[in-house]
Amino acid sequence: MTNNNATAFSLRSVLEKEKLNTTNFLDWFKNLRIVLKQERKDYVLENAIPEEPAANAPHAQRDAYQKHLNDDLDVSCLMLASMNADLQKQFEKMNAFDMVKELKSLFQEQARVERFETTKSLFSYKLPEGGSVSPHVLKMIGYIDHLERLGTTIS
Repeated sequence: MTNNNATAFSLRSVLEKEKLNTTNFLDWFKNLRIVLKQERKDYVLENAIPEEPAANAPHAQRDAYQKHLNDDLDVSCLMLASMNADLQKQFEKMNAFDMVKELKSLFQEQARVERFETTKSLFSYKLPEGGSVSPHVLKMIGYIDHLERLGTTIS
């Protein structure tokens, strides 16, 4: 086994450790993107499978299409393997791009609530009188980092 395969295996174990359920989509998706980025297959989450090229299309175009199909199959199987049984049944016939699109719409309410709660905590967090500034700042940075992981930018 090459070092690259060993690294991929160890990163995939992150997804195996905590399967997607109805409460952990954001963390699961973040971990999925990390694994796929390392494997250089994260593009299948952002790009739908292109139309099959014509038989007389250039060899490079047919190879690119086949690579996308193969990578999509790998990613779809990885995604399904890292879901609980109920979600597996719901998504087993979808490709990776459509699966992500559907999961995002399914769990967007969860993300919205989490953003609201984190924003509320950030803006209501006050330095206790006589309290140390360092722990206070670290806590606020933690809230800001969490908001950024949820896709919210604070300027």
